[in-house]
Amino acid sequence: MNVPAMQRLIAELRNSGITDENVLGAIASVDRERFVTQTFAERAWENTALPIAFGQTISQPLVVAAMTEALRVGPRMKVLEIGTGSGYQAAVLAKLARRVYSVERFKPLSKAAERLLLDLGIYNVVVDINDGSKGWPGQAPFDRIIVTAAAEERPQALIDQLAVGGILIVPVGRDPTSQVVERIVKNESGLQRDTLMPVRFVPLVAGPLPVLGSG
Repeated sequence: MNVPAMQRLIAELRNSGITDENVLGAIASVDRERFVTQTFAERAWENTALPIAFGQTISQPLVVAAMTEALRVGPRMKVLEIGTGSGYQAAVLAKLARRVYSVERFKPLSKAAERLLLDLGIYNVVVDINDGSKGWPGQAPFDRIIVTAAAEERPQALIDQLAVGGILIVPVGRDPTSQVVERIVKNESGLQRDTLMPVRFVPLVAGPLPVLGSG
């Protein structure tokens, strides 16, 4: 791990308003360089999104930190992540939660993330290859759900899989230029929604898995 670069990033996140020390500690303990391609290794600790395979991205650290902070993860919680990607967000969540369930459409991404997480000694993440828009019904309910792709509208299937008192963090918006992250809290009387920040995410795709990603 490039410790000076990591420390600069953590300082930048603090200056940008991230105050949860547990979240900052989790980000500091996950070597982001392991989750990017060799081409972008020198930029791994920059506060920027970087491309990975299949047109996906590893999110900007500030977005990861802000969404994770808004999720309010506790050490006994069961968390669902939609969109494993490189596995970076799952690795951060794994430092904070009891268990993380992560769903990815692209089999090569899923398998690579699973291998990397195990290689890093992260054993409390379970990865599935499936249509993330459907969640993971067999493991519901979840205390927390985070979506790392933009849904066109609030995903009802995921809301249904949220425990009472649970929190869903999801980017919403068809147009990448007008996406926002929403926090949805599920309580006995219904749903409480608030908007957190503008973002730009790849779209949350529903439907059959890609042939390329299922071989």
